[in-house]
Amino acid sequence: MSDDTISYSSDDQDLISGSSDDQELISGEPLQEDKNPEILSLRPEKLSDYVGQIEVVETLKIAIEASMQRREPIDHVLLHGPPGLGKTTLAHIIANEMGGNLTVTSGPALDKGGDLVGLLTHLESGDILFIDEIHRTPKAVEEFLYPAMEDFAIDFVFDKGVHARSHRFQLKRFALVGATTRVGLLSAPLRDRFGIFRSLDFYAETDLVTITRRSAALLGVTLGEEGALTLAQRSRGTPRIVNRLLKRVRDYSQVRADGIITKDTVSAALELEGVDERGLTELDRRYLKTVIEFYHGGPAGIEAIAATLQEESDTLVDIVEPYLLKIGFITRTSSGRKASEAAFRHLGYKVQAKMFS
Repeated sequence: MSDDTISYSSDDQDLISGSSDDQELISGEPLQEDKNPEILSLRPEKLSDYVGQIEVVETLKIAIEASMQRREPIDHVLLHGPPGLGKTTLAHIIANEMGGNLTVTSGPALDKGGDLVGLLTHLESGDILFIDEIHRTPKAVEEFLYPAMEDFAIDFVFDKGVHARSHRFQLKRFALVGATTRVGLLSAPLRDRFGIFRSLDFYAETDLVTITRRSAALLGVTLGEEGALTLAQRSRGTPRIVNRLLKRVRDYSQVRADGIITKDTVSAALELEGVDERGLTELDRRYLKTVIEFYHGGPAGIEAIAATLQEESDTLVDIVEPYLLKIGFITRTSSGRKASEAAFRHLGYKVQAKMFS
């Protein structure tokens, strides 16, 4: 064998082409639950149908149109913001608008380098790879993304010691769409390789009313204006939550109100779900009561609050706190979390002036 010839073992071939185990771990094909007609029908397929996030949508429109004119993939896109604001939906829309296939995975699912390599080598030109919770991608796997994003190639080192040799495998030109709820946990080298970097914020009530009425029409539900507004006000500024609550209200109205959704029907159904007039759930109220009762309004560390609630601190940081911070019910200080005067009043606690002086 000449020095220029490289032989590959079966393990090496699996690394390049993606082993059967890798393909079972993650697949570009939709899962059975993804084929649920309600899931498909409630998700907009084009940017023109997307409600809210005006600046993000405009940025993507320009980038997609420019890429189509140049006949090349869109720049890599990083979307960040609290859960349920439409990051995954935008990834599907980008794939639809660009006419490419979408492969979906998540950071925690990419357990080893071969998992990612198997996905990358199966992408065709113009395809979209969507990685949800990209900040949770293991460091060893993340290293494979750097040349893939920058040079559309992946590098391998075969054998060890004096027999070690490097091989570069060229990839088709693809676009990576990353989504994260905690952008601060992304490494600088990975973050800097994204060409489009946009933040998604909580939705305004008017946009949520529009989303609610659209979803109600797709589900074949009769929804009044007041009912749509009540749902929007209690959905924490999040489309995913408003759609979930709409389905629960639909069930309640079907059984208790002859299928007609009114303001009173919505209020009764959401009371049964434990959602109050500000959209707070039972976990939100337990969080606030813990800070107020156990820690006298704060400040209290997040680990201490999590231990008292017997919840994971990541759950509180990612799910509970963003909305409470948005509506001003808690504040973050260098010494911990504090409940605001508005939180005291909302839960019916007596406000002690000296606590807020």
